[in-house]
Amino acid sequence: MNETLVTLVGHVATQVDYRDTPTGPSARFRFAVTPRFLDRRNDAWTDGPTSFYTVWARRTLATNLAGSVAIGEPLMVHGRLRVRDEEREGRKWFSADVEAVAIGHDLNRGTAAFRRVVKADPLLTPAQKVAVV
Repeated sequence: MNETLVTLVGHVATQVDYRDTPTGPSARFRFAVTPRFLDRRNDAWTDGPTSFYTVWARRTLATNLAGSVAIGEPLMVHGRLRVRDEEREGRKWFSADVEAVAIGHDLNRGTAAFRRVVKADPLLTPAQKVAVV
């Protein structure tokens, strides 16, 4: 109940790392978020500092993500924020992870073609499965 839900708008910074694990499919990638603001002194849009997040997806979202996303594409990510702090080699280190609930292309920046994934009934024969699709 006390989770921090965030919606981030940015770009895919790394290739999606997809893995089949004993608990089901898992995928992760780095996500870059750069705020833009109007610099009124110069009357021009300016980029702020870029923040990087590791986005994690599980199960069906992980499978669909791996087949749909490439480096540089604009996305919107919605999920639970997790901030970790560690000490490495005597230095404090912070990381921000997002456990994604939903991920989609940012249609303000381009178009997308959606394809629904149809889960076949395991009792159907291969010929019946083709007829369902």
